Amino acid sequence: MKIAMIGTGYVGLVSGVCFSDFGHEVICVDKTPEKIEMLKAGQVPIFEPGLDALIEKNVAAGRLSFSTDLAAAVDGAEAVFIAVGTPTRRGDGHADLSYVMAAAEEIAQAITGYTVVVTKSTVPVGTNRQVKQVIARANPKAEFDVASNPEFLREGAAIDDFMRPDRVVVGVQNARAGEVMAEIYRPLFLRDFPIVTTDLESAEMIKYAANAFLATKITFINEIAALCERVGADIKQVSKGMGLDGRIGNKFLHAGPGYGGSCFPKDTKALARIGQDHSVPMQITETVIKVNDETRRRMVEKITDMMEGQLAGKTVAVLGVTFKPNTDDMREAPSLTIVPALIGAGAKVRVVDPQGRREGEALLPGVQWMEDAYKAAQKADAVVILTEWNEFRALDLKRLARKMATPALADLRNIYSARDAKRAGFQRYISIGRSDYIAED
Repeated sequence: MKIAMIGTGYVGLVSGVCFSDFGHEVICVDKTPEKIEMLKAGQVPIFEPGLDALIEKNVAAGRLSFSTDLAAAVDGAEAVFIAVGTPTRRGDGHADLSYVMAAAEEIAQAITGYTVVVTKSTVPVGTNRQVKQVIARANPKAEFDVASNPEFLREGAAIDDFMRPDRVVVGVQNARAGEVMAEIYRPLFLRDFPIVTTDLESAEMIKYAANAFLATKITFINEIAALCERVGADIKQVSKGMGLDGRIGNKFLHAGPGYGGSCFPKDTKALARIGQDHSVPMQITETVIKVNDETRRRMVEKITDMMEGQLAGKTVAVLGVTFKPNTDDMREAPSLTIVPALIGAGAKVRVVDPQGRREGEALLPGVQWMEDAYKAAQKADAVVILTEWNEFRALDLKRLARKMATPALADLRNIYSARDAKRAGFQRYISIGRSDYIAED
């Protein structure tokens, strides 16, 4: 099938490339000429493991191309996917749909023959019906249907998520559109991956409900971790004991500095706003947003307490600033709250991140970027682990401690233990939801 993918951000690029690997002819469109030129030159504007090789393979096979010409890409396409940004709108928490509607108007003018216009972007309930109205108004003669096909890609594991999904959700209004969507996802159907076909509104709601629930699990375990610190319990053991219950599961029960990224922050805010607009307050989701913000501030307090209230003039090495490992995404990362707070308290901050510098330089002014953890720790007063990149999971703690002026480790991902820290020579150690007392062997 011929597919046009409008938008080459994270979702659009990964989805377009994977569809081409299914055997479809895919044109990825973006309004930014520099991004398209990069892609044509074989350079990938985002970091996602394995994406560069998959692009090279499908470009070479003639199934994948990149363009700034939306009209040419849509002409003759059997399906057009809208995968543009829907950021939180300033002031009211709503998802900003201006990019979606602008894309719909352009698509309307370029449609030739029957086309299914598919919203891949995360959008509030009712958006696909608005897209249909926009297209019908802009081109009354257009023969088309709309479909909702929300994405469930984890950054850092997106290709595997696309190729081996837990489920594919498709919202349609009639059988004809459903048949087109079934053909697009035929390779997954043949391998018995679940395809959930439903109405437009349910498909839209599934995305928001799923993300809000996962954000709730993260926030719940972070609250329990704070209580564990007061009562002497170990959050790792608590999480394990909870997660073994099949009704709960062990995923997203890892205590940390709070959720971030492109999805959970904006989707929880959007769901809360949708509830307010329909007089059904999403009280749990609203509390999740509040507690997540408090969790980040609590991390700053923990670091400050570890330094006995004295951050002014101290050198702090921060390991990891992306919101999670295996991505270069800095959107809503906990580091964007924690690092400026450390600088504001007078600390000199050094930063190490395998992929975060490209975005981080503009977002974290005033920090010094270093090549590795050991150079960053040289004569430092504290090391803070913020993102659990593999290279930070396998640190030589003895070497790290020897380089520091005052060996102090804030392990905000619970990678190590107080005993590990003591044996390595650290005088102070803090983690999340566990005793920070460095016991004698």
